[in-house]
Amino acid sequence: MAVKLRLVRMGKKKQPTYRVVATDSRRARSGAFLEILGTYQPRGLSSAEPETLVSIDTERAVHWLRHGAQPTERVAKLLKTTGAWDAFTASKVTS
Repeated sequence: MAVKLRLVRMGKKKQPTYRVVATDSRRARSGAFLEILGTYQPRGLSSAEPETLVSIDTERAVHWLRHGAQPTERVAKLLKTTGAWDAFTASKVTS
């Protein structure tokens, strides 16, 4: 089974929020997943706080990456933003 780290769309119309999940690559975009790793809110919480919000469980993300999970382009950027990618490459060097 090929595992991917990708986004699942949630939220209301024109107000997307996403979950970062580990899932089988053959599943539909919003289909069943193995584990929720975090969230991504590209539009912020409100017009008063328009900043992008990203929260990812670094430990679990690194676990899935070590076991061969392939992140999508967007998820790879989010992992680099949160520092999970750096933790993965550091653990790869020491292993």
